[in-house]
Amino acid sequence: MNRYIQLHLLVSYPPSNLNRDDLGRPKTAQMGGVERLRVSSQSLKRAWRTSEIFESALAGHLGTRTKQWGVRAKEGLVAAGVSEKNADAWATKIAAVYGKNKKENPLQTETLVHVSPEERASLDALIQVLAQEQREPTKEELDGLLHTQHAVDIAMFGRMLADKPERNSDAAVQVAHAIGVHASAVEDDYFTAVDDINKGRDETGAGHVGEAGFGAAVFYEYVCINREQLLKNLGGDEALLARSLRALTEAVLRVGPNGKQNSFGSRAYAHYALAEKGDQQPRSLSLAFLKPVAGHEGYGKPAIDALTDLMGKMDHVYGPCADARADFDVLGGRGSLGEVLDFVAGR
Repeated sequence: MNRYIQLHLLVSYPPSNLNRDDLGRPKTAQMGGVERLRVSSQSLKRAWRTSEIFESALAGHLGTRTKQWGVRAKEGLVAAGVSEKNADAWATKIAAVYGKNKKENPLQTETLVHVSPEERASLDALIQVLAQEQREPTKEELDGLLHTQHAVDIAMFGRMLADKPERNSDAAVQVAHAIGVHASAVEDDYFTAVDDINKGRDETGAGHVGEAGFGAAVFYEYVCINREQLLKNLGGDEALLARSLRALTEAVLRVGPNGKQNSFGSRAYAHYALAEKGDQQPRSLSLAFLKPVAGHEGYGKPAIDALTDLMGKMDHVYGPCADARADFDVLGGRGSLGEVLDFVAGR
């Protein structure tokens, strides 16, 4: 069995600010002695699991992550005819099931909680029972709100509940931070906005002046999927596993973070993708870019050459690092998205 599936891709983003730091500028990292642009794994996963690709392929199998479960419960109780006072008290108890209540708003939890469709249905059913019987929830009913579930995004990226570790889920998908394959400078866009009505009557010049950080890079992205763990997390459903693998891979190749999209229009597809299967211990190919890629020929093709060259050298030293591979190269006009998706989703 092919226990691990590894995805390596290269994607070129034009000037953009995909993932901002605490100052609102593009995130960076030092690697190989130079500053690179970086996109966090959290940002990537968020973009993929909320994408249209996921929602269309996996409708009914995706969870919801929020602090608002108590708020949702209260709204449902009130709508079903429960008094405001009772709804507030009962919903506070319900919120405590998902995590520690916020002091300033007990209907919210202090942390985000990822809940599956099955568990959302359990909450909705409990709300209806409480409203019909006009009573508060029992301990047994509260304990039953979180239970065995098979939401695809939770199965992939995991769930951690500090107060209910028995309901935690181990992530089956590991996502590295995307890193630029060459040195990049974070620049500043000095921009102005013009007052359409003023026409110079009250003041001349711009109606607003601002600055926004941006950068451009070819990024290397790496994803490692534990196929066995994902199948286990999905309750052994092979058909759902295949759909999940196909949706994840397509989202990884087509979807990026949407930070500042209206200002930069920085949408991009991967121009090179390599998928690998095997039981071998996984390994990233980021070593290919420890030395920044030289830009005298552009960064697209040299990055592909560096990646595939390191892959071959690692196979030579360690033996085959994968049992099977599939790839495509947009710049070389070779391979296809469909072939890679079929490879990943197949057994």
